[in-house]
Amino acid sequence: MDWLDPLRPVVETIFSVIALPVLVYFLVINTSYLVLVVMSSLEFRRSMRQLPYAGREELVGSGLVPGVSVVAPMHNEEVGIRVAVQSMLALHYPRHEVIVVDDGSTDGGFEVLRETFDLVEIPRRMPDDITVREQPTSVHVPRNGRTRLTVIRKANSGRSDSMNVGINYASQDLVVFVDSDSILDPDALLSVVKPFADDPVRMVAAGGVIRAVNGCLVRGGRVTEVRMPRNWFARIQVVEYLRAFHLGRSGWSRLKSLILISGAFGIFRRDVLVEVGGLDPSSIGEDFELVLRVHKHLRRQKRDYRVQFINEPICWTEVPESAKVLRKQRARWHRGLWETLWAYRGMLFNPRYGRVGMIALPYYWLFELIAPALELFGLVLVVPGTLLGVIDVSYFLLFMAVAYVYAALVTLAAMTVEELSFHKYPRWRDLLSTLAAAVVENVGYRQATAVWRIEGWVQSLTGRKQVWGTMTRTGFDTGEGKG
Repeated sequence: MDWLDPLRPVVETIFSVIALPVLVYFLVINTSYLVLVVMSSLEFRRSMRQLPYAGREELVGSGLVPGVSVVAPMHNEEVGIRVAVQSMLALHYPRHEVIVVDDGSTDGGFEVLRETFDLVEIPRRMPDDITVREQPTSVHVPRNGRTRLTVIRKANSGRSDSMNVGINYASQDLVVFVDSDSILDPDALLSVVKPFADDPVRMVAAGGVIRAVNGCLVRGGRVTEVRMPRNWFARIQVVEYLRAFHLGRSGWSRLKSLILISGAFGIFRRDVLVEVGGLDPSSIGEDFELVLRVHKHLRRQKRDYRVQFINEPICWTEVPESAKVLRKQRARWHRGLWETLWAYRGMLFNPRYGRVGMIALPYYWLFELIAPALELFGLVLVVPGTLLGVIDVSYFLLFMAVAYVYAALVTLAAMTVEELSFHKYPRWRDLLSTLAAAVVENVGYRQATAVWRIEGWVQSLTGRKQVWGTMTRTGFDTGEGKG
């Protein structure tokens, strides 16, 4: 290794400075995850105790139940759109409408809807509560006049602009955002609306759980059996989603610092959406940006409000099963994270914004944004440092234990809490696959996603245009399982 000798003094100098900080960083970040797991377990325990007395079913017969508009943007979703819309219409809720916004699809998705629901075009002017980039070209409803479905066609202008069109057409007090390639649990609306019915003045937004449908049995627009997918990319994402939604966001909700509601399944008061101007079509991280804008707007007005995560209703969606699509997704997510955090940097450590400014945003800057760069830097330093003999074996083993073994143990703890609380996987082999995915995640997959996330960050810093990836859909209505 003589050719590495010139690097020895450089590595020694860098290592002497960052060796301890790197270990402390990973110790703190994994411990913070563990704290969120504990907070989430307390939240789950409270929710499970209250569930028998929650009175969700009372909403069905209540004349005071708030109405819900389910808004779903659609772009080239021909394969799964029929089952997805049927699932939305069949949700167990007394007052809800479904609004599908066709964002310039070039496939046969609209024709599928027209044939399935016997759609006819009607003249209907769009309210101008929220400014949109593209005006609707046509509005369609079922001929029978009873099915509460509206399909709006427009030129392609992006998901956020399509959601704003849907908000304008929404006639109910609450608006639920759902991706058109997703399936909701039958009682999803009853669950997410309950906090709004209990506290209609303060509740402004809530998010539900997103889980991977890959591998599950789906019949008639319903997930009839939860199974692990066969594809290892999808299996690891099952673990990621479990950790992020059931454990991470549940913990932040308990801390009253929830700043991220997934655009795939979120519910907002329509009047608040109109107040803040809807989603920002220029934002890549539009769901994150919207929630931060709501926090900023309401904190500036000194209003008492609540943003909450709901543990039980689940939105099932397909996750990428190829490295190519997953790479684009993670790069886009991290770019959206960076651009949103930078846009709202004035809230950072600002006591005016309470726990959001003093706890949540610093955490996202330090542990969500910077983590992949520091992780890769640590690995890049450890390898040549070991080859040069600058780093001894004991430090290498300690680094791996703190950065990866500890992370795997935290994930296993999160999975244990989730399984004891909800018991979603009835088959032992699925549980074993989940455990294996939690370990395999740290070998190659985690490092690859770190690289892809940094790529998104660099793309933003260098001003490269964001290109949205296309994920091939296989559809939902199957008796054999997906994935």
